[in-house]
Amino acid sequence: MLGSMSEADDAVQEGWLRLSRADTSDVSNMSAWLTTVVARVCLDHLRSRESRREEPLEVHGPESFARSDGANDPQREMELADSMSVALLIVLETLAPAERVAFVLHDMFDLPFDEIAPIVGRSPAAARQLASRARRRVQGADATVSTSGDHRGQREIVDAFLAASRNGEFDALLALLDPDVVLRGGATIVATGADAVAKTFSGRAKAARPALIDGVPGAVWAPGGVPRVVFGFTTANGQITGIEMIGNAERLAELDLEILRK
Repeated sequence: MLGSMSEADDAVQEGWLRLSRADTSDVSNMSAWLTTVVARVCLDHLRSRESRREEPLEVHGPESFARSDGANDPQREMELADSMSVALLIVLETLAPAERVAFVLHDMFDLPFDEIAPIVGRSPAAARQLASRARRRVQGADATVSTSGDHRGQREIVDAFLAASRNGEFDALLALLDPDVVLRGGATIVATGADAVAKTFSGRAKAARPALIDGVPGAVWAPGGVPRVVFGFTTANGQITGIEMIGNAERLAELDLEILRK
């Protein structure tokens, strides 16, 4: 929901605090009550992040999302962990807070829309639309990232983007970028829209090299062989829909990074 382990811990603690302070004698479904409370806390976190934009997002590998208590079906846990790739987290960051909450609650936790609606403050029909919009963007990115084991399609797009950037080929960059592409540095939106992102990269990235980031094609700036900035790409339908610049040393250390020679 949040993409940040520290914020997730805060949300759970806030949920328990609200439970300890509330009169729950009339609560017939404690699981649903807690889900609602924690989801609303997460929604508040996301909206606060939208207004602040100063704290970097923590991107963790899939293993960070797998439960260790064995409470759920192991196969379901594995599928959920696999779905939480760096690419998916980057896509989720492009969604509006209500879209993100509706999508995660319905598509990942199977909550019906009549339960999601009061959490996001919408009607069930509107909550369905929120999740549908989010799903189209997520599935579009996932289709490109996951269609082949070697991610050949995304690698070709990244290579073309780096070449156009180095050579200052503005029109070529525009052709590679989705009209609604979002460039982020941590949790901060650096640029939105194909024109703005193309201007940001045109004539630059001369020292960037292709890389695999947790197995997904991306790029890295590594002077002297030391990674300084990683560029994570999200693609859909042959275009780049999101770029995440990661420069925080702790986050870089968490990534499985392989710099490619060619």
